[in-house]
Amino acid sequence: MDTVKGKKSSSSSLLVLTERKTRKEIIIKLPKHSAEEVVKAIDTLEEKYQDKFNVIFKTLTCDNGSEFSYSEEIIKSKINQDKNRTKLYYCHPYSSWERGSNEVANKLIRRYIPKGEDIKNFTDEFIRKVEIWINNYPRKIFNYSTSEEFFMQEMLKIPL
Repeated sequence: MDTVKGKKSSSSSLLVLTERKTRKEIIIKLPKHSAEEVVKAIDTLEEKYQDKFNVIFKTLTCDNGSEFSYSEEIIKSKINQDKNRTKLYYCHPYSSWERGSNEVANKLIRRYIPKGEDIKNFTDEFIRKVEIWINNYPRKIFNYSTSEEFFMQEMLKIPL
């Protein structure tokens, strides 16, 4: 999990989650680059995936940015208040290689949203198209299948 900032003076950013096995990308536009918005985004994902959330997101790994400082709120389930929804790990400072797949995804995002551009100027629809493009990009590691195809195969393996 990482964030992509645009213009330095802008408050908006993108939350980018990379599913480790399938390299599926989830990109969420955050109106404010803050810990509260990250927690809201994770809550929304939990609501979307319901019982499958803790199977898909067994762990989350992020850097030490202030936007990931609400660790307890990220870990605790919004749906089942007495349970944890995931485990959270922090990378070592200045060790972006510990989230290599996520950094590759950020580079792909930068093809469409260059540094210095204000994230708030990009519509949710545009960001969704970038996400779809990344997830349907053939990958050598998957014998030129896509992350989306691989993710859907893995989702079918999760018992209901």
